[in-house]
Amino acid sequence: MAGKPGNVQSASGMELMAAALTREEVLVLPAVIDVVTAGRALGLGRTLTHELVRRGEFPVPVLRVGRVYRVPTAGVLKLLALYPPSDNAAENAQQ
Repeated sequence: MAGKPGNVQSASGMELMAAALTREEVLVLPAVIDVVTAGRALGLGRTLTHELVRRGEFPVPVLRVGRVYRVPTAGVLKLLALYPPSDNAAENAQQ
């Protein structure tokens, strides 16, 4: 039986937590992501991510759309001080 996408299976067949996203993976995320993906980008596990969202303590803005929570990627990028290369080039040109 296959596990959840992004998770890794150990030799014993147990499902392990998904690895944190790399810089390159974070930079190509769509404009809005689910809370688990946002948590992975910040190096947080699924359970802690959901707990922080539930308590209103997630470190970036979270939007509730009906029964679903979404996170604008811009907040994650800002917290991690990651900016797409085109933004850096425009910023450097202004200085």
